[in-house]
Amino acid sequence: MSEAAGSIRAGIVVTGTEVLTGRIADRNGPWLSERLAELGVDVAHILVVGDRPGDLEAALRFMAAEGMDLIVTSGGLGPTADDLTAEVVARFAGRELVLDEEMEGKIAAILRGFARRFSFDEEAMRTANRKQAMVPEGAIALDPVGTAPGLVVPAGDRVVAVLPGPPRELRPMWSAALGTAPLRALLDRATPLHRCTLRMFGIPESEIAKSLREIEAEGVPLPEVEITTCLRRGEIEIDVSYRDEAAATAAAVRSGLAERHERHLFSLDGETIDSQVAALLAGRRLGLAESCSGGLLAARLTDVPGASAYLAGGVVAYSNGAKADLLGVDPGLIEAHGAVSPEVAAAMAVGALERFGADVAVSITGIAGPEGGSEEKPVGYVCFEARLADGTRIARQPVIPGGREDVRERSALVGMHLLRILLSGAEAPL
Repeated sequence: MSEAAGSIRAGIVVTGTEVLTGRIADRNGPWLSERLAELGVDVAHILVVGDRPGDLEAALRFMAAEGMDLIVTSGGLGPTADDLTAEVVARFAGRELVLDEEMEGKIAAILRGFARRFSFDEEAMRTANRKQAMVPEGAIALDPVGTAPGLVVPAGDRVVAVLPGPPRELRPMWSAALGTAPLRALLDRATPLHRCTLRMFGIPESEIAKSLREIEAEGVPLPEVEITTCLRRGEIEIDVSYRDEAAATAAAVRSGLAERHERHLFSLDGETIDSQVAALLAGRRLGLAESCSGGLLAARLTDVPGASAYLAGGVVAYSNGAKADLLGVDPGLIEAHGAVSPEVAAAMAVGALERFGADVAVSITGIAGPEGGSEEKPVGYVCFEARLADGTRIARQPVIPGGREDVRERSALVGMHLLRILLSGAEAPL
């Protein structure tokens, strides 16, 4: 996407050796990136650095060299020796650290409560945490959500927002930072950034790339927008980001993709398969019969609030005996065709309809691996059936690529899409 005149660019620096080593996953960088995009800010970089002042300072210098108007840091604001973010940002901004006595009083009041509740040495805590009240001269200190205050620091032509590491503290403090004059003045210059999301199923990314080349060849100026395509949980998600002046280009991309992939497109407005299936199941009663997916389809359906209105229940019939005893599958059918077969999947779906008094059912039986496959039925071979009480049905038996976790998770996804196709009457891409 071409940079609009006056657009605001931002970089995020996540600190913490525990994040760098992977012991803790970074939840702050992606969350801040989404919030900034909502404000019309282009996020160019997210860097993760360890608790070393030289590395943090190098990250700040990199952001400055890349022309970032706003730098947001998370972490390194605690009372321990390795919490040095405020000191490093002060040096980067060319400002002396000074004691904020008002902030020191606020921190002391918080610590008194901790000391009384947990019988800690209040004086030792105050000494250890006094460093948290040291702020760069001229900076705006943000009241703690835990015990660590945040900072908004003017740094020449840019602003540095310094936030704590725990997400439960960072998120409310970000709202407070947005109310400060330096950040408000910067963000007021941002122009709105819009995004539309298309979701597709049953199509490779290479087909989307081919379509985009064709759309550009027809004269649509693709550099005016930013298009990201990613495989997310077995679906293709296409985001088109644009500013007001490129609205016509974004619309042309959206319609061009929709026309070329109507059969695979299930969401033109970003709505997820989960919410679509929930809406389609309104007024119905659903029963599930799962084997290799181990209840993952039931778990996904119940992630949506209100699932109790339509999900009657599910059976994880992993063994052949469970398939027979709990779902009424004829043991002779299993012996003749194998537990992983279209015939057994059909019998499992019928069993789920009957056992739960349901009017729609989905069954899944397959070989998740890494062992158990054969030339005829390789690892990843999964049999599905989505069935209505009146006998209307959709059956599929794909070979799902990937390892055991991939096969199990994508089996649940295929089950969701079979429900959507069966209940909506959509043309099946499977």
